Amino acid sequence: MKPEILTTLPGYSRSLFVQDVLAGLTVAMVALPLSLAIAIASGADPAKGLVTAIVAGFLISLLGGSRVQIGGPTGAFIVVVFGVIAEHGYDGLVIATMMAGLILLVAGFFRAGNLISLVPEPVINGFTIGIAIIIATSQFKDVLGLQADHVPAEFITKIEVLWAARDTVSGAAALIGMVTMVLIVVLRRAFPRFPGLIVAVALTSAVVALAALPVDTIGSRFGTLPNSLPWPALPDISLGRMIELLPSAFVIAFLAGVESLLSAMVADRMIEGRHRPNAELLAQGAANIGSALFGGMPATGAIARTATNVRAGGKTPVAGLVHALAILVVMMVAAPMAGYLAMPALAGLLILTAWNMSEPHKWRGYLAQRRSDQFLLLLTLVLTVVADLAVAIGVGVTLGLALRMHRRHVPPSDWSGPDR
Repeated sequence: MKPEILTTLPGYSRSLFVQDVLAGLTVAMVALPLSLAIAIASGADPAKGLVTAIVAGFLISLLGGSRVQIGGPTGAFIVVVFGVIAEHGYDGLVIATMMAGLILLVAGFFRAGNLISLVPEPVINGFTIGIAIIIATSQFKDVLGLQADHVPAEFITKIEVLWAARDTVSGAAALIGMVTMVLIVVLRRAFPRFPGLIVAVALTSAVVALAALPVDTIGSRFGTLPNSLPWPALPDISLGRMIELLPSAFVIAFLAGVESLLSAMVADRMIEGRHRPNAELLAQGAANIGSALFGGMPATGAIARTATNVRAGGKTPVAGLVHALAILVVMMVAAPMAGYLAMPALAGLLILTAWNMSEPHKWRGYLAQRRSDQFLLLLTLVLTVVADLAVAIGVGVTLGLALRMHRRHVPPSDWSGPDR
């Protein structure tokens, strides 16, 4: 359970440091708009996304079991965070995040990192696609500039509210959102090592400001962002509140564990390395506790940002530390500039993020799977969208494990009824 940074620092060279710094700065430019957009989509203040990226991102790289893992707020948490804030308030989310961190620490201590292999892949794919659908639909209001006072979290009701507001579509907002998405795709394909996300969002936001377009911005909706980290503090905690938030804490811990270990496995394939799963769980636990202490949101390993780090030349956890510190510097120096970022541009960014989360290149492969796996994927997807993420995960994992046991031809029990 030794942190990877302790393995990589002996023999650390100046050339490695230069590569890590350049990669860390590149990832920071990608993480910055994503962190803001994810926080807003989760129903939180945008500054909470930056706090999470800084504190949790630093701790995940410092204590984690992967050489190149980048941590922070991710799209997978949007659904559960939005629900917790709506039902229990933001202080409830902070408590649930802290409890999730403790759960992850216990899981890492008891070496539960290898249990990721027991979660059926169709369940992971199903709830990932379901989350992507929820994220994308949650951004329709901002990307189209719809005038809807309150958009509920429930999927069916949300669609009804958005449809009822269809006559209020803003042409300016829709244009900014569409151009942002096109720019992101074009820049990503033309310059894959270039931080096209922030360039695209900055360009379209500049157009909004210079042309005085009637489009919402972070500043017009949330005011000026803070230029420093808050002091660590504990929320008001009671036993009753903890029991009430326990289901949410388990869901956050499950998502953080699964996402971080999946991301670490993707990174292993890219660098031909091998991560330490139990060290990774301990790092996720510490990161979520740290984020909660500073008033941040849940965090985990981010697959897209980790892949960006590898492609940018990151070699050791130092790149992740640089990424977190770079976001802190931007927060301290350029916080007022973030107020000019256009909401439709950030919404367009999240819609593309949701599309990439769903991994469309795998859809054809799903059609070639067993009927039982297809059913499991579809069931988890539907439950994620129309019911609840905790229900989807619980039903999916239970049914998936039952199917796995059935395929192994487990012999019937020789148990017989009592002789009365």
